Amino acid sequence: MIATLIIFIALCLFIYIGNKNTSSVVINHIDINGNSGTKDKNLKPLRILHISDLHLENISISPDDLYEKVENQPIDLIALTGDFLDRKRSIPKLSSYLEVLKKLNPPFGIYAVLGNHDYVLRNKDLKQLKNMLIQNDVKLLQNENDMIDIDGVQFNIIGIDDFSTKRSNLVKSYDGLEKGYNLVITHDPNVVLTMNNYHFDYLLSGHFHGGQIHWPKPYHLVKMGKLVRMNMVKGLHSYKEKQFYISEGLGQTGINIRIGSRPEITIHNVHLSPVIGE
Repeated sequence: MIATLIIFIALCLFIYIGNKNTSSVVINHIDINGNSGTKDKNLKPLRILHISDLHLENISISPDDLYEKVENQPIDLIALTGDFLDRKRSIPKLSSYLEVLKKLNPPFGIYAVLGNHDYVLRNKDLKQLKNMLIQNDVKLLQNENDMIDIDGVQFNIIGIDDFSTKRSNLVKSYDGLEKGYNLVITHDPNVVLTMNNYHFDYLLSGHFHGGQIHWPKPYHLVKMGKLVRMNMVKGLHSYKEKQFYISEGLGQTGINIRIGSRPEITIHNVHLSPVIGE
């Protein structure tokens, strides 16, 4: 009886602490050398706000809280790497978060890709999600690319559709791409293992939630691809000398708790060079 009570109390404490952690948002700043491999002190970095895995069914940060955390951050571009929601009833809730991001008025715009949970939606519901993104000035890339000019540097934004649901198409994603700095945005980072013949300078992703319950190790992620077995589940990594970042995301799936992980907002300072490399 006493042992059962102790286990029950411990479980309640575990859930209480885990739920409290979902409100403890971390803002991480990442410095990335640009296409020349070195920083040019005469040029300001491109500042990219990266947000992933909102999972609006289980999120503990409100739109107002999100705005308060980032409103004073200098931001040039916003990248959203999927898993906004997976229930059609949550689509209206997304509007308030997108309005907050629009208020930041990034000069180079807002770009997004979809994740596996977004594709739980079907037909008119998925179309409604896409339309909401577009109506809020978000450029949705589904195996597509876009080019912007940044102080004479051609900056390519390549949106690769979700790898885990077999929607990635690298040929289409790179179609018509001209030489420049290649930023890839995608949901499932496992796609980097298939990109030997496709150049990128930096890649932003999410999907793993940093394990969400990363204690003592995120054993439950093993089924989510080879990167997990390579101990690459969150933060900055490199594969074959190509750098990529895995966000821990803002929301949660399943039970609304985090142990050994925190909701994350990331600002990537990319130092570009006026001379474009390979």
